[in-house]
Amino acid sequence: MKLDKISKVAKKLGLSSVNLIPYGYYMAKINLDSIPSTPKAKLVLVTAMTPTKAGEGKTTTSIAITDALDLLGANACVVLREPSLGPVFGMKGGATGGGKVTVEPQEDINLHFTGDIHALTTSINLIAAVIDNHIYHGNELNIDPTKIVFKRALDMNDRALREVSVAQGEKNGVTRQEHFVITVAHEMMAILCLAKNPDDFKQRLGNIIVGYTYDDKVVTVRDLKVTNAVMKLMKNALLPNLVQTSHHAPAIIHGGPFANIAHGCNSIIATKAAMSLAEIVVTEAGFGSDLGAEKFLDIKCQEADLHPDLVVVVATIKALKLHGGIKYDDLNEENIDAIKKGLPNLERHVENMKKYGLSVVVNINRFESDTDDELAFVSKWCASKHYNYEINDAYSKGAKGAVDMGNLVLRLLREGNSDYHPLVTKNMSIEEKIETICKQIYGASGVEYSNQALDDLAKCHKLSCDDFYVCMAKTPMSFSDNKKLLGAPSDFVIHIRNIDIAAGSRFIIPITGKVMTMPGLPKVPAAVKMEEESKNDVD
Repeated sequence: MKLDKISKVAKKLGLSSVNLIPYGYYMAKINLDSIPSTPKAKLVLVTAMTPTKAGEGKTTTSIAITDALDLLGANACVVLREPSLGPVFGMKGGATGGGKVTVEPQEDINLHFTGDIHALTTSINLIAAVIDNHIYHGNELNIDPTKIVFKRALDMNDRALREVSVAQGEKNGVTRQEHFVITVAHEMMAILCLAKNPDDFKQRLGNIIVGYTYDDKVVTVRDLKVTNAVMKLMKNALLPNLVQTSHHAPAIIHGGPFANIAHGCNSIIATKAAMSLAEIVVTEAGFGSDLGAEKFLDIKCQEADLHPDLVVVVATIKALKLHGGIKYDDLNEENIDAIKKGLPNLERHVENMKKYGLSVVVNINRFESDTDDELAFVSKWCASKHYNYEINDAYSKGAKGAVDMGNLVLRLLREGNSDYHPLVTKNMSIEEKIETICKQIYGASGVEYSNQALDDLAKCHKLSCDDFYVCMAKTPMSFSDNKKLLGAPSDFVIHIRNIDIAAGSRFIIPITGKVMTMPGLPKVPAAVKMEEESKNDVD
């Protein structure tokens, strides 16, 4: 594939060389000082039904819609998150789309890209090192080592780091039990994606709670006097990245929080930059709509004063079958009955998005194994529900395979029937926010707090966190907190085991079920599969 020089891609957004900081021929940072700051674009959010290991294709759909809009003559830009090395070498093996709809250069984006996540990881670990160094050299701030809540990070899946002991040996500090989190789940990633500008990032950075004193007073990053050092590390990482799709449409990629343990959206800086430069912006939020889309609509949109115009819910025949109860190994066999049983999952996602006053489109991603009868059955079901829908075949056909979807998006944007409003507002109590998400979005019958969670809740009230957003940490594989409950379960309880406070991002993070903030690698990681790919290339 021959790529356009990044300067040519930039011209589609009205950008010239003075607006760019090049990273080679095909990638650049956008200099925000010289671009307009007034968002004007229509905003399209891409989300999905509950994910399965077969993959649904939100990123692929986001790129495909953008490419189709570009083909139809619209001034469109896709805005995405940066891939984390954890999934790249773990389960997914990449996060840049697939088939004939990708963002390029794929390998660079999937790996080190422009160094944003590396800069963030280093910043996190600098703060962690300063905390322990401060304690070692006299502990002027009176930090209780057993009450340190700021965690070290690594952008890799590594279950061995879920529980570690630090400061072992003589003269190395106070020995204690600790754990790492994956970088994209760290509060620092959240504030990167919520900050409106570098000054806002610095303010939020200083507000991060690193721990508590022996008499239970808050200690922040600002108290450690390390914010200026972090700002030096993050100087370029705060700027959004410009690349291109396989159809040469502009793509802005910046930030990368997970949606199951963070808020799952690209940066406000990137979204607003795109909306100032293009006429239509397509973006995606991680995992199913119960996680990424809920957080996009209840957190990011309120924080950034964004008003989305349309939601696209991605569905696949394979996912419907899996939620209908069949085994993964049987996915390629035609099974209308399994699809019928899986459709309540899709229906709940669509109906949930309507609760935000938004127009909704069902995007049926076509896989090679899908039969005409299966696709016709789902199409007929969508029509019976009066859902807007189209079959998207861009994976195999490129932009032309998404033209019908592109035309539908254009029509609905012209009609302008959306009237966005958040479901969870900041003036609700913490308990009301949690209950609203669990009942209205997940379909739970109630919420159960552990003793630890109740203690954490009391601390939230004591520290005046009542106007903070609620960012739920939950398995992405089910509406419930039990990944084995597929479809559209009901009469279940959400179990909250503890609640974290992220003062920099102004989040309350209820941790539910068995969700982990440091993922592990599967039995055969994508990294190992790459060895076989390399052998085949040589052969």
